[in-house]
Amino acid sequence: MVMRLLCCLLLIAAAPLWAATQLQASVDKNPVLAGEFFILTITADDTINSEQPDTSVLLKDFVVGPTSVSTRTNIINGEISKQTSWSVKLMTRKEGTYTIPAFTVAGATSQPIELTVSKRSQNSEQSQDAFIKTSIKPQSLYVQEAGVYTVKLYIDNNKELLDGNLTTPEMENAELTAINKQSESYELIDGKRYLVITREYLVQPQKSGINTITAPVFNGRIRQNYRQMAISAMGENVDVDIKPIPDNYTGAWLPSELVNLDEQWQPKDDTVEVGTPITRTIKLTALGVTKEQLPDIEMPQVQGFRSYPDQKENNHLVRDGRVISQQTASYALLPQTPGTYTLPEIKLPWFNTKINRISYATLPARTITVIPSTNPLTPPPATLTQPQTDNSAAVTDMPPAVQTVTQVSTPAWLVIVAAVGYGLWLFTLVLYIKKRPTVREVAPQSVAASSTSLDELKKVAKQRNNALFYSTLMAYAKQQTGQTTRPIEHLQATLNNQALNEEIAKLRAKLYSSADEHPDLAKIVALLSQATKHVKSTNQEDVLKNLYD
Repeated sequence: MVMRLLCCLLLIAAAPLWAATQLQASVDKNPVLAGEFFILTITADDTINSEQPDTSVLLKDFVVGPTSVSTRTNIINGEISKQTSWSVKLMTRKEGTYTIPAFTVAGATSQPIELTVSKRSQNSEQSQDAFIKTSIKPQSLYVQEAGVYTVKLYIDNNKELLDGNLTTPEMENAELTAINKQSESYELIDGKRYLVITREYLVQPQKSGINTITAPVFNGRIRQNYRQMAISAMGENVDVDIKPIPDNYTGAWLPSELVNLDEQWQPKDDTVEVGTPITRTIKLTALGVTKEQLPDIEMPQVQGFRSYPDQKENNHLVRDGRVISQQTASYALLPQTPGTYTLPEIKLPWFNTKINRISYATLPARTITVIPSTNPLTPPPATLTQPQTDNSAAVTDMPPAVQTVTQVSTPAWLVIVAAVGYGLWLFTLVLYIKKRPTVREVAPQSVAASSTSLDELKKVAKQRNNALFYSTLMAYAKQQTGQTTRPIEHLQATLNNQALNEEIAKLRAKLYSSADEHPDLAKIVALLSQATKHVKSTNQEDVLKNLYD
């Protein structure tokens, strides 16, 4: 017994000195069906770790899966046997006779195998456990046009699916991308219920000509009444006619069945005030292209407006076997000066694959009227030039009775007296307003006597503080026009100077928006001085003319 064990150990120790003397190749089924996977097994009578069969020679005729390797050692009645096996999963799509060539491993060579591949039966679908349907929309494409390739795997619902593998379709000179996740549903075909597994692929050909989409193949196992069976199915290949880009097409290539441009405005009115932001949202929708193919929409620049683009958003989805892509782009438009402006037409060229010619998606021109601002923003309190003592004086001028009305403990007779006093004060105020000269009467005189206020504006202009200058300009305008609401606009209407209006518009844009303006404060003062002198001389001429009439 001891001697037998020693002999076994010696034989095991000497195993690396052995070499394979026999190499066998076999398949698990012959003949096989087209599109059906089968197993090729290559076996050597030794343990081999450094070599393996070269299966690349099979790629010409077969779909070659991964190779798995296993080793085994047996000791029976003191005799040792070793074995190394390589298993390869193979499949061919076309019927015919094929030769699996000989393999050489560790000096041993196998014998070639003649394999017969039979055509699948064309029996009706309801007699099959599994079958595949494929389709593509549209059936002909232009280069880079997006189509949708649909694969539907039908499995008899009366049998339990244990496992399975559905290969990916292939197409030369094209990009195939899976869309979303596979879906499952049920269909009745001639009274038989099937489980339907649907997968969709985005197809984008890159080269013109007749191209073939190689259909996927399914292999799996089902169970019926505790009996397991192997099943397989293969779809029909589809030939697709890929058309080239026309020679007369210019611009970004956009092949589609339908392209549309749409826009939305906020606010919707065609009349806006200076400084009021306008939001323009443009939507580009295209059928049969991906979101990456959508071109950028260029917003034309219009003098008198500032344009600030927002982020663009591109999306696409698949509906009824068609790819629909959409781009949403928003722009903020800020009017700078009053006037009437026309935003030009936006025109986007695209190739209509339905009529095979160039078409255009357009947005019509739009006319917008910009009016002066009716509610100029009030500068920050820190920049006000009026002393706070004026405000306190205005408060102390109010009748004392007004302040005592809100006191809870005030006697009734005192309230009556306060009310009578307040009424008399209001009556006096009304009489004063009626006797006060109109704006047209006062404005020329006050403009003529404005040297002190212009000097103050000159001093503030040297400080280059836009907010402080605007506050001082507003106080100056109130003094000249006697108006407390929109005094600067009233002053502009009185002086009627276009250059002055443009500089004041630049100042407002700098204060109340992110506009990159550089108002010239000294120029505003100079224009005010010139306009004042012009108004003064015009008034004097009118007076002399009236004397001689």
